[in-house]
Amino acid sequence: MKQFLLVAALFMTTGLFAQKQIVWFDAGLKVQYGASGFYSAAIEEATGYNHELGLTSGFGYGGKLGINWQYNGLSLEAFYNKSRQDVEVTNAGEPSYSYEWKAIDIYALYRNAKNLGYFELGPKVSMLRSMDGIVGNLRADVKNDFNNTNFAGVLGFGANIMGNDGRFSGILGLRFEYGFTDIVKKDVNYHPIPAGIGERKSTNPYFAGLVFEFNWGIGYFGRAQCGARSKFIMF
Repeated sequence: MKQFLLVAALFMTTGLFAQKQIVWFDAGLKVQYGASGFYSAAIEEATGYNHELGLTSGFGYGGKLGINWQYNGLSLEAFYNKSRQDVEVTNAGEPSYSYEWKAIDIYALYRNAKNLGYFELGPKVSMLRSMDGIVGNLRADVKNDFNNTNFAGVLGFGANIMGNDGRFSGILGLRFEYGFTDIVKKDVNYHPIPAGIGERKSTNPYFAGLVFEFNWGIGYFGRAQCGARSKFIMF
């Protein structure tokens, strides 16, 4: 009888204090690497001056804060990103040139995660920190010819590759970004092709590559199954 009462008491206590997660919070460190640069129809359509956009790479690192509920989540991310675009000129005697820039990027992303996989999308605000024009061994600061603030759309998907208990996790995914705004100022007609060659067109940055994030759970708001008041619980 005593054993039965003990088991019953344990069962009732467990049921009383069992927590139902309502929302939970996480933070993480992130790195990304992949193809980066910009697209400009002016280069593609230029006549009499042959340009080709070279395939270049970029990388970034930063952190995130997230709030999650059920299969949904919202995250705020901050990245320091470095990008480059080579412009290969095939006209005889004309030099090729490059652009290299650094930016602080802020992401606000919605994520749907289920069965250890996820899908995300949202906007990005990019704040230009530096922009260099490079010809051979010469490098010039051309930041004043470019807009300081630019906007882009972000799309990504991936999967959890380590840890799934909410405390720590490693996630690997693919991310695609494309700028909605022209990074060159409207009154500038000599980027990314020399003045007088072709018609001025919008220049839009892009990124496509791998992103890895290491997350750790901060805690969650839980509610006892008996209907007690919600409270914050650390993982």
